[in-house]
Amino acid sequence: MSMIRDLRAAVRPSLRPPFRKNSGTAPYSAYDATRDPSASSAVVDCAVYRDGRRVAAPSAPTPHEAMLQVQEEGGFAWIGLHEPTDAEFAGIAREFGLHPLAVEDAVHAHQRPKLERYDDTLFTVFKTIHYVEHAELTATSEVVETGEVMCFTGRDFVITVRHGGKGSLRALRHRLQDDPELLAKGPSAVLHAIADHVVDGYIAVAEAVQDDIDEVEIDVFSSPAKGGRRGSDAGRIYQLKREVLEFKRAVSPLLRPMQLLSERPMRLIDPDIQKYFRDVADHLARVQEEVLGFDELLNSILQANLAQATVTQNEDMRKITSWAAIIAVPTMICGVYGMNFDYMPELDWKYGYPLVLGVIGAVCFSIHRILKRNGWL
Repeated sequence: MSMIRDLRAAVRPSLRPPFRKNSGTAPYSAYDATRDPSASSAVVDCAVYRDGRRVAAPSAPTPHEAMLQVQEEGGFAWIGLHEPTDAEFAGIAREFGLHPLAVEDAVHAHQRPKLERYDDTLFTVFKTIHYVEHAELTATSEVVETGEVMCFTGRDFVITVRHGGKGSLRALRHRLQDDPELLAKGPSAVLHAIADHVVDGYIAVAEAVQDDIDEVEIDVFSSPAKGGRRGSDAGRIYQLKREVLEFKRAVSPLLRPMQLLSERPMRLIDPDIQKYFRDVADHLARVQEEVLGFDELLNSILQANLAQATVTQNEDMRKITSWAAIIAVPTMICGVYGMNFDYMPELDWKYGYPLVLGVIGAVCFSIHRILKRNGWL
């Protein structure tokens, strides 16, 4: 089988343009001729790995130099970029024969999680989620912050393109370098590590969001005497629903790509690594169930909150009506005796005034007792 693969590699036309060792220009000058020399490069890290270990070099190689080294000595190159421009990524795309559609997605970001195959390259899009710490959840609190990681996986290279201020892969790279046996499996091991890293982030965010939902739920269902807000949490619940929806958009579309990587044999995925993708897919499925549960629970909490607001309004209206009924008694009596007729009974009676006050007080007290007993006051 190895002889057949070697023969195919020899006769198959390469998608990459030929590397020129002796060029009159610097190897990396073609990547972005318009870049300000004083500006920092979009390349975060570039390294060659052979037998699971990073090849020592006096200085970090450029992507061009890394691939030359891979072609001559074997191994694979891992190139990490952060928010590259069109000009910066154009040269790398030509060097590695990346498909224009995938290149466009990688540069402009805001893509849906997906897995696509272009010739001998897998293009994977991950949505990263980070929990935003806040002292108190309000109607304007940002709960989750999203980013993106695009991964080009080839036979002898991995190119990661990251968008967003968080979600650095530096710690992941160092962790993989501490496990040469796993890294020796090649680019597919890096792809699995990225997928596992992203899904582990989902699990941590899901736990933090669960705490926020529990806090809102306690506030909604606590009584006013214990500090309940009596229907004033609708803004917080709605904001939390929007953040959960953002979380859902990152998790749900990724489930199918992870299932494909774990179930369907692929030439670029090592069979031993494919087993590990099953574990990632299982964790992702669990997170998806939790996120869907968050959405349903928030719907129930929102409905309960609105129902409580309606009940509170009804209680307030009953109290207003009860006091209006009590006040109607003296209003009626005083209105009758406030008429300016010359001949009215009891006007000249000595005990008329205290009697009227007594009748008013007795009737008002009786109505108050009745309404109180019936729960209107």
